[in-house]
Amino acid sequence: MPRMYDDLASWFHDISHPDEYHGEADHIIGVVDAASVRRAITLLELGAGGGNNAYHLKRRFTCTLTDLSPDMLATSRQINSDCEHIRGDMRTLRLGREFDVILVHDAIDYMLSVDDLHSAISTAAVHCRSGGVVILIPDHIAETFVPGTEHGGTDRSDGRGARYLEWTHACVPGETTYMVDYAFVLREPGTPTRVEHDSHRLGLFPRSVWLEGFARAGLRPLEIDVTDPYADQRVVFVTRREG
Repeated sequence: MPRMYDDLASWFHDISHPDEYHGEADHIIGVVDAASVRRAITLLELGAGGGNNAYHLKRRFTCTLTDLSPDMLATSRQINSDCEHIRGDMRTLRLGREFDVILVHDAIDYMLSVDDLHSAISTAAVHCRSGGVVILIPDHIAETFVPGTEHGGTDRSDGRGARYLEWTHACVPGETTYMVDYAFVLREPGTPTRVEHDSHRLGLFPRSVWLEGFARAGLRPLEIDVTDPYADQRVVFVTRREG
C-alpha cells in the first residue's frame, strides 16, 4: 500500500483538495448523460480514494464508494458522510447489486498485470446494469505515456499545509509498469516542517489490451462528443454494458 493511502492518508485532502475536482465531475456527468439510454441514478466508484470526485458527483447520483484502503475510506467519509462506503478490491469485489454507472478513476493504474486489469474491468461490468455505462479514466496508456513532473498542495486557515512534487519516470521499453515518486512537504502548527517520500508502481498497457478486456466483459466502447477539460492529459474510456 503506498504511503499516500496508508500512514499519510490524513494529508490527502491537503495534497489533493476536493475543490479541484469540480470541472472533472461536471465532465463525468456530461459523459453519463450523453451515453445513457435512460436517466442514470446510481453510481458505483471502484477505487474511490479520498472521495474527491464523489464530493461533486453525489449532487447528481446516489453514490456507493469502494476502496482497498481503510484509511482512504475514512478520509472520504469526512466529506461524504452521506454516501455508502465499502472496503473491497476492485479485482475481486462482488456486491450482488447492479448500478447505472460504474466509475473507475486513476485507481485503475494500480493494476500491474493484464490479468489484474481485465479482472477490474470484469468487476465493473458485473456491477453494471444492462444498458448502463462504465467509465474508466487511467492516467496513461502505453500510446500516450509521457514522463514528467507536477506539483501542488494547499494551506488551511489553521496553519496546516502541504506541498507535493510528483515525478513520473520514463518507462523501460517492453515493461508494463512505470514508477512515480512523490516528495511531500508537510507543515502543522507547533511542529517542525517535515519531508516524506512515497514511491508508486503503476501499470501501463496498450489500447489493444484495454479493448480486449472490454470485449471479454461485454462492454462496448462508445464515442462520446463531450468536451474533456483534461483531454491533453489522459484517456477516458466510455463503454456500455451489453446484454
